[in-house]
Amino acid sequence: MSELEQVLSGDSAAAPPAFILEGLAPDLAHRVPGGAPHSIYEELWHITFWQQITLDWIAGIETPFPPSPVDGFPTVLDSEREYWDQLRERFFAGNQQAVAVARDQSRLDAPVRCPSRPGHPVRIMTVRDQLESLGAHNAYHFGRIVLLRQLLGAWPPPSGGFSW
Repeated sequence: MSELEQVLSGDSAAAPPAFILEGLAPDLAHRVPGGAPHSIYEELWHITFWQQITLDWIAGIETPFPPSPVDGFPTVLDSEREYWDQLRERFFAGNQQAVAVARDQSRLDAPVRCPSRPGHPVRIMTVRDQLESLGAHNAYHFGRIVLLRQLLGAWPPPSGGFSW
C-alpha cells in the first residue's frame, strides 16, 4: 500500500479512520461537548461531504464549491435523514473509492478542474494533489474527532489509538 493510500485509509501518521470511528453509539456521536463547535457526527459528515466533492472533481464533475463554510456541515434535517451507521458506511464507501484512485498510478498526474470559492477562478490540480489535499483535510478533522472522543471519555477505541 502506498503512503498516499495509507494517509487516506490506513495506519499512517495517526490511528486509521476505522479505529477512530469504532465503537461509537449514535447518541455519543451526536453529543457536542461544552465549548466544542461540532459533534463527531457533524465532523464526519463534513469529511464525507468534502470527500465526495473531491471524488466528483476527479471524475470530471465540477461540483460547485459551497458558497459558505456552514454549507459544508449538516443541517438538522441532514442529521435526521441519515443515521450514524449510514453516515459511517457512506464515508467508508467513498474512502475506498479514493484509495482505489490513489492505487491507480496511471491517473495520479492527470489534471483536475477544481471549482474555487465564489468569485475566484477555477484551479487546475493533479489527481495526486487532490488526494493529498483530501488526506490533509481528513487528518485535520479526524484529529478533531479524536479530541471530541477524549472530551467525551470515549478514547481510545476498542482497537486502540494513540493516547498522547
